[in-house]
Amino acid sequence: MLWNWQRPDWPRFRWEAARLAKAEDRFLLTSGLLLGAVKHLDHEDRDHLIVEVMSDEAVTTSKIEGEVLERASVQSSIRRQLGLIGDDRTVRPAEQGIAELMVDVYRHFDAPLEHKTLFAWHGMVMKDRPDLRDVGRYRTHDDPMQVVSGPLHAPVVHFEGPPSGKVADEMARYIAWFNRSAPGGAEPLPALTRAGIAHLYFESIHPFEDGNGRVGRVVAEKALAQSLGRPSLTALAATMLIKRRAYYNALEAANKANEITLWLAWFAAAVLEAQHRATSQVEFLIDKTRLLDRLRGQLNPRQQVVVLRLLRQGPDGFTGGLSASKYTSIAKTSPATATRDLADLVDKGALTRTGGRRHTRYSLPIPLRPTPRIAIEESGQIRSLSTRV
Repeated sequence: MLWNWQRPDWPRFRWEAARLAKAEDRFLLTSGLLLGAVKHLDHEDRDHLIVEVMSDEAVTTSKIEGEVLERASVQSSIRRQLGLIGDDRTVRPAEQGIAELMVDVYRHFDAPLEHKTLFAWHGMVMKDRPDLRDVGRYRTHDDPMQVVSGPLHAPVVHFEGPPSGKVADEMARYIAWFNRSAPGGAEPLPALTRAGIAHLYFESIHPFEDGNGRVGRVVAEKALAQSLGRPSLTALAATMLIKRRAYYNALEAANKANEITLWLAWFAAAVLEAQHRATSQVEFLIDKTRLLDRLRGQLNPRQQVVVLRLLRQGPDGFTGGLSASKYTSIAKTSPATATRDLADLVDKGALTRTGGRRHTRYSLPIPLRPTPRIAIEESGQIRSLSTRV
């Protein structure tokens, strides 16, 4: 079997542009609406949104590769690097490195891509990997670069990258293509098409000893941001984590040929879904501000602690809702006082109540906005398969 980079037409990718046209238009339209919504946020909420989106991407892009990071530490590091008020917690190298990566992409999205950029990003991602020989440079090992699964005695090879000796030349050609296809470049491409190719092309070369998925996803984020002229604020990695199996399957299928319409359709649908997730975060922050403005001066200290805790959970709220026992624990009060406080919060419209007796649950009066699962049909039609929160 030949891999895409072994075929004579590599890397002259082909695709049906007409099938992606509606998705490209929708991406730009939704991006404009999202920017308009962000402008309604006050300065504090905008900072909160940026930190939330960046920390979500940091944690989820690592989780896709099986690395579990401490979200609070990632957020703390991001806030420090952005010059925002944070805590003085000690942050491990893994959390610090991925936070540095997210901030660098956010700040320098409009800069041309260079070898030194990729080397710096790889050094950030691999900050806690002293076991690797090639950190901050392209791989040099003689062994084949393979993506495998299954037992050692019968491994399944999902992909094999070019030999290490070819990587430098392949990456020079890749970087030239990336900058040439940017807005204002000699051969500009539409946003989703360029980002989808950028990710697949990078993963097909697999230039680093480890960390290719994380670096490849931020390359795609950079491409989207350059097409918009600003950081995209899309929850791309979070969406790919939810769709992880489909993501790996789509990449594996695309690694075998250079006609990539199916991959670009899948990638475009994932980005549109990610945009919906980001839009839900913005709308939640707007609703949060309105709720707090309406309740200003009406809540006792215990109630204020619980409401703010609920708001920090974001659009999804507590799993299973807020119970009287959870209120007692968070507010550090007695069950009787919790019952009175909760009843008062419902009367004031600060919480809504569902269920009865032991099954009574409370939630914020902010509507949940389901995120649609999106697919792009052969005709180019954008279709919502179902919704999920």
